[in-house]
Formats: sequence, C-alpha cells, structure tokens
Amino acid sequence: MSRPIHHQYSDPLDLIWLDTARRLGMAVERSSKVFASWDGQKVLTLSTPENLDADDCLAQLIFHEICHALVEGPDGLTQADWGLENQDGSDLIREHACQRVQAALSDPYELRNFLAVTTDHRSYYDKLGPLPLTDCADPCVALARAGWLRSQEPPYSPILQEALAATADLLEITRPFAPPDSLWQL
Repeated sequence: MSRPIHHQYSDPLDLIWLDTARRLGMAVERSSKVFASWDGQKVLTLSTPENLDADDCLAQLIFHEICHALVEGPDGLTQADWGLENQDGSDLIREHACQRVQAALSDPYELRNFLAVTTDHRSYYDKLGPLPLTDCADPCVALARAGWLRSQEPPYSPILQEALAATADLLEITRPFAPPDSLWQL
C-alpha cells in the first residue's frame, strides 16, 4: 500500500541559491546537454548532477553565473551566455574578472573555497591573492571592480549578501557532522 506524498525533500543549499536566482529574475533549469547557459532573457540552464565533479554543487554554479551577470552588466543580461564566447579564449579576461568578483564576494563570509570556481578555470581562481580586486598587472581587475560595484546595488544587494550569509550559516551548522573529505569541512 502506498502512502500519499505531500512534501518533497530539497537540499537546503540548493533552496538558498535557487531562491536567490529567482529573486534576481533567473529561472533555473537543469539539462545534461549544457554545463551552463543563459538564454539572454530569464532562463539559466545548468548541468545535471551526474555531469558535475564530486566537489561541485548547484550553489556554486548559480553563484558563478550571477557573477558573470555582474561583470557583464545590464547589456550582458540581454545576450545569450552573457554575450561571452567561451570556446576560443577570446573572453578569458571576462572569465577572470568573474572569478575575481566571486572571490571578493565570498571572502567576507569565508566561502571562497566552498563556493569555488569549477572546471578547468579553477587553477586561475586558486592563485588569486587575499585581495582579488586590488591593482595588479592583470587587465581584468577593472572589469572585476565594476562587477563588484554592481553587486552593492539593487537588485543584487541585499539578495546576494543574504544568500552568502545563509550559506555561511548552513556551513557552520553542517561542518561538525560532515566526514573529513566532505566539501562541508572547508
């Protein structure tokens, strides 16, 4: 005999970031056909769990794509994939700017490693110093600063700050229960 199901379980971290995306006007869909794709209007399509690395999560992907939106600004919101070409390396400077924004936003909450960049771009992210928006020889810093400034204004602020604070709270609560090799131990 089967019982009626009235509620379903959802990962709390997914709930935080799915709601963050929704509040920022992004409808998240999942598909095994892409890793990450923005339609230039409303739909953010992200890969399905079986196509992610063991240390990846939906929150990372959503956060990273929001950082792309911050770097590309209002014009990028109306273009497929934020107006970026990620196949030939011509927009690598913009990817690096996105990563710097991601690090700068996550640092105050001690989430830089927990919400780290994924894929082959991780090596650049891991080399960022403690002040990812400071002057250096990297030409992407000006783009990153502009993206970070956008994060401090509506609609991004306070929505992003609330999501990052909730993520930090969840990490703090979960850490004591996680095994040593868990992402939750970061």
